[in-house]
Amino acid sequence: MVETAIELRSISKSFGPVQANREVSLTVAKGSIHGIIGENGAGKSTLMSILYGFYEADSGEILVRGAPVEIRNSHDAIEAGIGMVHQHFMLIDPFTVLENVMLGAESGPLLSESTRAARTELERLEREYGLYVPLDETVGDLPVGQQQRVEILKALYRGAEILILDEPTGVLTPQETDQLFEILKALKAQGVTVILITHKLREIMAITDQVSIMRGGEMVAHRDTAATNREELAELMVGRKVRLDLDKTPVAPKDAVLSADHLSYSDAKGIQRLADINFTVHAGEIVGIAGVSGNGQSELLEVLAGILPPSAGSVSLGPITATPENPGDPEQRRLNGIAHVPEDRHRLGLIGKFSAEETAILGYHNNPGYLSGPLIDRAAVRADCEKMMRDYDVRPPDPMLQSSKFSGGNQQKLILAREMEKNPDILLVGQPTRGVDIGAIEFIHQQIVAMRDAGSAVLLVSVELDEVMSLSDRIIVMCGGRIIGEVPAEEADARMLGLMMTGIPRDQARNADAGAQVDA
Repeated sequence: MVETAIELRSISKSFGPVQANREVSLTVAKGSIHGIIGENGAGKSTLMSILYGFYEADSGEILVRGAPVEIRNSHDAIEAGIGMVHQHFMLIDPFTVLENVMLGAESGPLLSESTRAARTELERLEREYGLYVPLDETVGDLPVGQQQRVEILKALYRGAEILILDEPTGVLTPQETDQLFEILKALKAQGVTVILITHKLREIMAITDQVSIMRGGEMVAHRDTAATNREELAELMVGRKVRLDLDKTPVAPKDAVLSADHLSYSDAKGIQRLADINFTVHAGEIVGIAGVSGNGQSELLEVLAGILPPSAGSVSLGPITATPENPGDPEQRRLNGIAHVPEDRHRLGLIGKFSAEETAILGYHNNPGYLSGPLIDRAAVRADCEKMMRDYDVRPPDPMLQSSKFSGGNQQKLILAREMEKNPDILLVGQPTRGVDIGAIEFIHQQIVAMRDAGSAVLLVSVELDEVMSLSDRIIVMCGGRIIGEVPAEEADARMLGLMMTGIPRDQARNADAGAQVDA
């Protein structure tokens, strides 16, 4: 009989009128890797927050290793042998690895004795699980893959036998993801139980033993991973069939309409974020920018959109040429057929207190079609918003609803509709499906390809490598604010792009990838 690590029985949790979890039950076998998937708002994060003590359930029961426990806070969870690695790391950058792991878990009144004991225990954990990190290095100087290892070490150092990982691969290269999976396999081999929250079905299929699916705050299905597939899991998550493969005709590029010429950008502190960037985008093609988050992609998109001024070089967008002396602005870009879907919709894409119809004209409110004399024509604005909501399946289809009341996916669809319905010559789109449900991802991808087929030039920035590879006709890889190389979509694979994302030039990455495949 399989030994149980965690059992949740009829867990319910409400936040005011919102029922986040409704009678949710879950059993996780000891020493297994168990995936939990679901759309945004399905209740999976709330469920894990209850297990880790961030929230208390309104009703239901938690059993750890067969015994009922009360988990009122994270201290109770740690006492029960539960650890959690959050999507956004909880580390102190100026501290060393050793100091971060010890913090709050010192073994005695003398720091020197605690430090020696911690070093000995961490070296043991490193050997046992292959979690090698430089203990005396400052955490802020480590790459994100090693920072994640520090978070896992923190949990294990505190005695975790059950480890929850929330979207652990969001900021990792494919190679770092492979390394993480090897670590998870080593943890499993030593009897540690891993609960993996992710929206990436490919990863669920690659690493988990069982997977549980949530929808609308309820647990709708459990599957042995070996007995299911991505298509079935997507249908269970959404409640309907979802097409995971993108239909795309061969590219037929026309004239170059966007080009960067030795483009550079330094921030207010004088730190160079973009260095000597050169590329072109043609009408009728999608060019994807791949890279680990924080390597200049965000700054590039904001310079192109007119939000940030270039420090050197120039960029040409249709009839506009932006230079340090004449950088232009976002309004100028919009007037010349350049649309921008920002990476951070809350910071740059909408105003939460505005109604949906106001968000739907944000930045375009001076268009003649929205005006009646000097005043905004509310009837015209509402009619246009209603059409956008129909065409882009924005739910609920209520133009008067406050923008902050929509789910993240529906906010994203409203912003996409606003920018794409203008039939721009150039579409700058950042993280188009960040925080978006799998059903909406399918729709958004189709709309982006439709823009390309209608003759628009599309520049796509995404940290989702599968998304970049699926949508793009050409892929540019960035690392450290520089372009490392360019790859035609038909030649691209995740391993080679992952190597380039670490700064390895294209030819070396291709040779290293070929060698790795031969070795395999």
